[in-house]
Amino acid sequence: MTSSEADITEDILIALRRVIRAIDQHSRDLVRSHGLTGPQALLLTEIVRSDLLTGSELAKRVSLSQATVTDVVKRLESRNLLERSRDSIDKRRIILRATEQGEALVKQSVPLLQERFQNRLSELKDWERNLLLSSLQRIAGMMDAEGLDAAPMLTSGAITATPKAIEEVVSPPMDKVRSEQEL
Repeated sequence: MTSSEADITEDILIALRRVIRAIDQHSRDLVRSHGLTGPQALLLTEIVRSDLLTGSELAKRVSLSQATVTDVVKRLESRNLLERSRDSIDKRRIILRATEQGEALVKQSVPLLQERFQNRLSELKDWERNLLLSSLQRIAGMMDAEGLDAAPMLTSGAITATPKAIEEVVSPPMDKVRSEQEL
């Protein structure tokens, strides 16, 4: 590998690391500022936008599995941010509705990193977006990641974070903080 190739390789790795760190930082900031994980904020925002949804409709809209949505919904419901009720016409359907507290939280402008990214991406020309897509798909292939399940959200950590996992994001153990700072 020539010096020039090594420099490009290093620059690519640095850029990837910056993307990963930006996503991690945003996830931590979201938990600190709003007490929500990225997936929780995404689902709650979609429920507020749509007013009434079933779990399966919500899963389709946010490109997550029904099981994942069910787990996140349970966590949001336990925090009194949304409620589930039976449809008055079809009793088999469970309707999801944000509570006043959930709506107020979303109206505080829960910042979703992917929304900001999508706005900036839409400003690019078609050929630029296609070039980025092609490059990122190639990188995913080089990392053997093309088969991994991924929803269109920029967040780190588990999709269904437990209260303990959220606490670790807000107050990470010192040895983890030191190792991240060394990178």
